[in-house]
Amino acid sequence: MQREAQVKKIPVTVLTGFLGSGKTTLLNRILTENHGKRIAVIENEFGEIGIDQALVINAEEEIFEMNNGCICCTVRGDLIRILGNLMKRRDKFDHILVETTGMADPGPVAQTFFVDDELRELFSLDGIVTLVDAKHVQLHIEDSNECKEQIAFADVLILNKTDLVSEAELDALERRVTSMNSMAKVLRARDANVPIPELLDIGGFDLERAVAVKPTFLSPEYPFECAGTYEVKEGRYELLLEDGPDPEMGLLALYLESGEQAHDKPAAERALRIWAEPALDVAPSSTVDIGAKRAVSLQLEAAGTKQFWLRAPKPGRMGLYTQHLPMEFKLRVLYGESELAPVAEQEFEAGHTHDEQVTSVGIHLEGEIDGKLLDEWISRLLREKGTDIFRMKGILNIKGATNRFVFQGVHMLFDGNEDRPWGNTPRANDLVFIGRGLDRAELTQAFERCRA
Repeated sequence: MQREAQVKKIPVTVLTGFLGSGKTTLLNRILTENHGKRIAVIENEFGEIGIDQALVINAEEEIFEMNNGCICCTVRGDLIRILGNLMKRRDKFDHILVETTGMADPGPVAQTFFVDDELRELFSLDGIVTLVDAKHVQLHIEDSNECKEQIAFADVLILNKTDLVSEAELDALERRVTSMNSMAKVLRARDANVPIPELLDIGGFDLERAVAVKPTFLSPEYPFECAGTYEVKEGRYELLLEDGPDPEMGLLALYLESGEQAHDKPAAERALRIWAEPALDVAPSSTVDIGAKRAVSLQLEAAGTKQFWLRAPKPGRMGLYTQHLPMEFKLRVLYGESELAPVAEQEFEAGHTHDEQVTSVGIHLEGEIDGKLLDEWISRLLREKGTDIFRMKGILNIKGATNRFVFQGVHMLFDGNEDRPWGNTPRANDLVFIGRGLDRAELTQAFERCRA
């Protein structure tokens, strides 16, 4: 019986790799080759405008797009929700592929399939496949934790873009990545052209190695830094916050089960799922209900003490989850003149952070683009700032063209070509830059000057 239960689990492959390594190219190969598998795809992007889904071919009904941002503890609840929805159409697929953003540490993605009891019964993590940009990885491998962890967690490493480096450089790179992860299978590829059987059904993710790489691997990561347990009566409570490190504070108030504490795993996991839904922006003096099905984002731009109201529709035990530590905002909960203290409180380590200088700029522009002006601008931009532009991609409406113009760039390299016809899709221009020290206003104005 145990053997049968194992066979029925749905295998999941995580496809990762730093920005521009070739993940979408490989994904398209997997979806179009005749390997006999029906694959559902979950993908995530680091940026404000989702472009990757539009770059995936022949898969309109199989793509599930996650919230913008990193697939890590912040949106682990979103991943759980999408997997739950997929189970409602279980007969439509037999393998799941999760494509992460290039800025993602794959550890929390893999962790999801081990720390969540329900998912562990339904899915098996078949493996992590990491693409490595042979041309540009040396620019990031030293100063990017994400790049290092993508390599360290891999079951299969694909050294991609081999045509852009010498054999000696490729040999040196292989020695480098195998020194970081000696257990992974290493493949070399041009245009992400590798045998698909080498990537799917590879026999299971190596949990023992994952724990060796990251001893806290099986400790759940959460998007909140503190969980406090309070005994509340029916009525209204005053919530006061002073100036802190952020102009906003994510917060969630839940009723707990009898005897439960906010930091207990079942309660924290319920909070995680709710936190994955889009938060409601709440201005000072507004009321937040305990038990609401969405977290809120307290708007704290104004200086001085900010007041909010917390409404308890019934008496009980409350779990209060905060994005930052309460002490950072001198957060206080008052009932009349009395301050309400937590009966239990636990801090959670912020397990995953990005380089704050690395940002995304998304630009949407209506109308047509002059191809000559665009070419001149992109050429000048790459000459002047190419080292700071890790990744750029776009779908453009070029004047006089009946097809979409699709382009992708990594640092100084740029590749663009006509794609499929626009058909009934509204013509517009979507452009995304990911890099260090990007000037949003400057990029937007320069792009607008390319309008025909």
